[in-house]
Formats: sequence, C-alpha cells, structure tokens
Amino acid sequence: MPGTMSTTRRTFLVGAALTSVLPLGSAHATPEAMAAAIKEVVGDKAIREGRVTLDIPPLVENGNAVPLTVSVESPMTEADFIKAIHVFNEKNPQPHVFDARLGPHNGRAMISTRIKLGDSQKLIAIAETSKGEFFSASADVIVTLAACLEDLT
Repeated sequence: MPGTMSTTRRTFLVGAALTSVLPLGSAHATPEAMAAAIKEVVGDKAIREGRVTLDIPPLVENGNAVPLTVSVESPMTEADFIKAIHVFNEKNPQPHVFDARLGPHNGRAMISTRIKLGDSQKLIAIAETSKGEFFSASADVIVTLAACLEDLT
C-alpha cells in the first residue's frame, strides 16, 4: 500500500527531526538514581556498615582517572566468602559504576582500579557475601576538574 509506506516514512522523518532539535535531559545520575541502582542489586535486604574499606582520595584534581581500592574483611573460605563488590556514585552518567565478582579462590576480597568522576560526589561500595548479606562503606570526593562530561544537547 503506497499510502501506508509514505505515512510511515514521513512519521519517521518528523520523529527524527524532533529528536535532533529537542534538548535532552542531563547526562548525570542523581542521588535518587543511585538509590534505585542499589535497590536493584540488594533488593529489600538490609545493608550494614562495616567490613568494607573504600580507599579513594578525598580531593581529586582531575576526575579522569581516580584511583579506587575496595577491600572487605572476609575469611574467603568455601563456606564464607565475598561473592561480589558493587560500586555506585551519585553524579556520573551511570550510577552503577561496576561489579567485581569474587570467589574463595581469590584469597583476598580486594579490588583496585581507576574510575572517572564527573563531579564532586559520594561513592558507595557494597560487598555481597556468599551468605546473602550486604556490607557497605561510603566516601565523599571533591573533584576540581570534572570528567564524564557528555553534552547531549
């Protein structure tokens, strides 16, 4: 049907034009988005403070490569080990920074990496145990030169 095809093509072109002209929302997560991302991981289970150490500089000159180490007190045995370490932030484009999957064969529950930070913000590290418990630590970081600037407009 020729009429249907041209209407579909016309609708597509109008939609594409509007998408390129209309401003998009901010490319930053929010504290609410971080809370929602945490809830996706832990569900309704309680998160207790302790056992987790989040080592990140409190003042960062450049947010492009911020060193981050998360370590968790655990015997790392077959019966009791850290199953995962989850890291969240409140202002980067994505609130769920990463997951690190671990097992008793790791020997130590520790992960070190570098992350980008788009602004001064709070980070939260959550450790998930093999018994289904969650432990956390948080840190506030001041960033003087931001990274993760994705201008979508």
